[in-house]
Amino acid sequence: MYEQMRMYCMKISLFKRLACLLSVLVFSGTSLKGQEYKYEIGGMIGGSYYMGDLNKNSFFKGLNPSLGAIFRYNPNLRWAVKTDLLWGRVSGSTEGTGNVFPNGQTASFSRDFFEAGGQVEFNFMPYSDKFAYLNTCRFTPYLLMGLGVTVAPGDKTFASLNIPLGVGVKYKVKNRLNLGCEFTFRKLFGDGFDVTDESNAFLNNPYGVGSSLFKNRDWYSLLTFSITWDFGKRCEPCNNRFSNGTKK
Repeated sequence: MYEQMRMYCMKISLFKRLACLLSVLVFSGTSLKGQEYKYEIGGMIGGSYYMGDLNKNSFFKGLNPSLGAIFRYNPNLRWAVKTDLLWGRVSGSTEGTGNVFPNGQTASFSRDFFEAGGQVEFNFMPYSDKFAYLNTCRFTPYLLMGLGVTVAPGDKTFASLNIPLGVGVKYKVKNRLNLGCEFTFRKLFGDGFDVTDESNAFLNNPYGVGSSLFKNRDWYSLLTFSITWDFGKRCEPCNNRFSNGTKK
């Protein structure tokens, strides 16, 4: 069936090929046998930084600490569903930004934030230290996308949905123990992530321009390292239907 789908994709238009390719990826992932353990739980630590009016395009500028807990469900060797609960800090300043704000205003901010979210991960390689007949690999890069909620308390509390997009790598050190590294962008639906009090309130749309889904919104990014432990052993079907010559 997989081969028939691949041949069909070669005969249709380029646009439809993209949709078909996604279907093939989904089919190829779900057709693989599941991992030995269904779940992972662990922690992560790393850094977080902000991108917005005070940092337009500088990666890792104003890097601050972050840490959290993660839980992952592995339906098969290609796909995983992850949830996270994390704390981080972001900061920024008009100094050295190169931006000219109305009336020459200056500002700086620093704030903590909390996030709860979930992501779907696609492993480029069938991820496991077992099932060699399925060409599994102890190491794999992966892509992720999801949805979460970000809350930054303070005098000017900020709350917004976020859309995580990113890449990562996983390595199974030994049975049940996983190491990971992940870099993600979190797209926010507001421009007030950098507004903590009245002194920097002008950063909420400082140029007075119209906003849209991808315009005039704040972002933050995370670079994290994780360690997780597998649990919840998957039950294997029993193929021995006969015992002592008697059908069970």
